[in-house]
Amino acid sequence: MNYLLATVIIVYVALMILVGYIAYRRTHNTEDYLVAGRQSSSYIMALSYGATFISTAAIVGFGGLAGTNGLGILWLVFLNIAVGIFIAFVIFGKRTRRIGQYLNALTFPEFLSKRFNSKFIQYFSGGLIFVAMPIYAASVLIGAARFLETTLALDFQIAIIILAIIIGFYVIYGGLKGVMYTDALQGTIMFIGMLILLISIYWMLGGVSHAHQLLTDMAPLFPEASKATGATGWTTFPTAGSVFWWNLVTSIILGVGIGAIAQPQLAVRFMTVKTNKELNRAVLIGGIFIFVATFSAYVIGALSNVYFYQTTGQLAIQAAGGNVDKIIPVFISSAMPTWFTYVFTLTLLSAAMSTISTQFHVQGSSIGYDVYGALKKDKNKSNLKISRLGILIAIIIAVVLAFILPQGVVAQGTTIFFGICAAAFLPVYICALFWKRTTKKGAIAGIISGTLLSLFCLIFTHQKEAAGLGICKLLTGKTILFSTMPWPYVDPMIIALPVAFIITIVVSLLTKNTKEENEAIDKMFNAGDS
Repeated sequence: MNYLLATVIIVYVALMILVGYIAYRRTHNTEDYLVAGRQSSSYIMALSYGATFISTAAIVGFGGLAGTNGLGILWLVFLNIAVGIFIAFVIFGKRTRRIGQYLNALTFPEFLSKRFNSKFIQYFSGGLIFVAMPIYAASVLIGAARFLETTLALDFQIAIIILAIIIGFYVIYGGLKGVMYTDALQGTIMFIGMLILLISIYWMLGGVSHAHQLLTDMAPLFPEASKATGATGWTTFPTAGSVFWWNLVTSIILGVGIGAIAQPQLAVRFMTVKTNKELNRAVLIGGIFIFVATFSAYVIGALSNVYFYQTTGQLAIQAAGGNVDKIIPVFISSAMPTWFTYVFTLTLLSAAMSTISTQFHVQGSSIGYDVYGALKKDKNKSNLKISRLGILIAIIIAVVLAFILPQGVVAQGTTIFFGICAAAFLPVYICALFWKRTTKKGAIAGIISGTLLSLFCLIFTHQKEAAGLGICKLLTGKTILFSTMPWPYVDPMIIALPVAFIITIVVSLLTKNTKEENEAIDKMFNAGDS
């Protein structure tokens, strides 16, 4: 079977490289490299969006969190579909595609820059993405490497390096076409793998109702430390207003559920299709994909407690050695037949590679196109060289971070990045699409305030990050500035997002667009649609 696994992985990697080469041959200019020539089909766009959205962070990281937090996390599935797919595609996607095409914008920072006639927005946004995204990329790398380490006995650091090299090849040379083509293939593999796993665990535990009843009956076994903070069981919601509730609702459910709509790597997908009809078709495909991938991961993570308790007398987190990122990998290697471990290896590889490839591409385009290219006013060959160099640098940074970040960081790293993006970009993104009155100064104020307030909360007020960073302790002598409930446990996004929104609106109302700017805005809002 080891030979079979080796053969399967070799064929899989060869397909990725082949698809990357085909994309390389079809990439002739900057538009091809950054927005796939604006000719993507609904199937490729939807699966690329979904596969980018759902990574090892979702399957390994958040699936593991379901093992310790319970099925309350299923509200994130609802938000992923309602906000991340329906609202994103139907409401945000159509306007983003239409206005982006009118402005000839090739990246998310350039879209905001041209909408508000501000080069500063492009520089700042591109720089923010390049600096903030590595922790998210590293988290996804860690999730995949942990699975390979647990199931295939592959050294963790070697697994990271191998993944980075393979992904780097087709991203650097194939651009967004390479990313989206491989995403479509990887998304298909992910869908099949997660569906098989979901059916298997329900069959293993005696059916849907019986499995969930067994988990409900285990409520007295929920760790006492978690009960003390408000947890009530795996199938019930925590006590409202408790520490457990604030962490689950604000950081996990709202932080990721709302933050997804302002993700640069997802928003740019809307600019890769030719017409709104493609977006309409993509809603159903994307919705089904997201439901199966996320629902499966979260249910499996929670129900793994039943399996481990029946077979070892331990809870899932105990069986995983205290590392939440190992709950899903340990369950797969313990409960599933060897052949499925091999199949799921491809599922996890696909989840990781689809997301990381986009992350690397976005980081490269941010530094190469949005910062260097905008400064040099260069939109052609040398710009692409810098973008490719930026991707290489992003890969190196992600690998280094993956080596040094602590265990159990996968879901946390994802949440931090989603929260920063939501606070920095969502208010301005909404205003850019739906409020003509927004001014350049208002947009700049919103992006800067959202960014700075997010960072302030991460460093000084949010217990988890502030304690880990130690900056607040060094400067003030206190672990966090405010210890009164609930402030240490309120996710930074919950504070920074509304404040940034208010600042964007207030500054816009206090300033005015020029007559020329208003005329340009009217034209872009009235641009033809299809």
